[in-house]
Amino acid sequence: MYKVAVMPGDGIGPEVVNEGLKVLRTLQAQHGLDFDFQELEINAERYLRTGKLLTDEDIEQLRGFDAIFLGAIGDDRVPPGILEKGILLKARFAFDQYINHRPAQLWKPFGRLKREVDFKIDVYRENTEDFYIGAGGRIKEGACEMTLDIERELYDLSIDIEANASNTDDYAFEIGIMSKKNIERFADYVIEMTKLAGEKRITVVDKANVLSNIYHLWREVWSEKGKQAGIEIQYMLVDAMSMALVKNPDKFRIVATPNMFGDILTDLLAEVTGGLGLAPGGNINPNGLSMYEPVHGSAPKYKGMNTINPTATILAAKMLVDNMGRRDLGLKVEHAVRRTFDKGIYTQDLGGKAKTSEFGDAVVAELRRM
Repeated sequence: MYKVAVMPGDGIGPEVVNEGLKVLRTLQAQHGLDFDFQELEINAERYLRTGKLLTDEDIEQLRGFDAIFLGAIGDDRVPPGILEKGILLKARFAFDQYINHRPAQLWKPFGRLKREVDFKIDVYRENTEDFYIGAGGRIKEGACEMTLDIERELYDLSIDIEANASNTDDYAFEIGIMSKKNIERFADYVIEMTKLAGEKRITVVDKANVLSNIYHLWREVWSEKGKQAGIEIQYMLVDAMSMALVKNPDKFRIVATPNMFGDILTDLLAEVTGGLGLAPGGNINPNGLSMYEPVHGSAPKYKGMNTINPTATILAAKMLVDNMGRRDLGLKVEHAVRRTFDKGIYTQDLGGKAKTSEFGDAVVAELRRM
């Protein structure tokens, strides 16, 4: 039995999750997969009602599952950052989901580029370090000392910051931290996936020309790992990579990024392919609990309208079965989505007229024909 915790989340999350579950249940019926889906209320509604985000009790309960299938987190009634940090980031850290995998491919005729170009890029983003670890604060007038404690599995760091008590200005700071151990395990995973894809080169992104301390360590590890594995490592600065993904996305196949730059570049790349409605993501722990979701947000203003594009969530379901070890079924889902598009069935964000549920039904119909 493969136990899946279903977290529909907020806004349009339940609507797109429903379409993803249609696909997974169809595969279950066709191929004898033994899924056990259990829905959990870990979202804005519960927070507004009880003040609870992702609790220790939730974490212990989730440890009993094989995967998490997530809709979207976010609600206009809650200030930005509370739900994202208290649920999404906490889950990534609690379950050590140190790989963020965001595949991007051109879905004709929806690409935003003026010229015809085919590409399929797997972006692997380091998911638990860099500038997203929550290490930061404020130094205000009269504050002489500030102590920041960071306690993580990979390091225990204490930093003392002294400020002049007579200072009349305020300061804010955010600290990016990377550990050699974490870069090594991230690189090992990406290299393994590169070999599995039959590729021999990884494009590694950073900003080593300015942020030299953190990204020189990053490059040292990547150079050594690439040499050991016989994989070519091509370095690209993030600003140059931003331009290249718009100008020549077909020049890239496997891309590895630090946390913050990967977050930005994958949204850019999603828009190039046709929009966030086509972009799935996986937060991966290769030896533990992983979480699959659409890259887009909860879009509260579209809640209940049955108009949102569920493709990203259906492709997140594809990633879930891929990582179960059934890449054959993941490929089947991808083909079913392609055939649905080829028949002119797509939602309004792509210029079509299909409702959310109608698109999901069409993909299921294709699965049944295959």
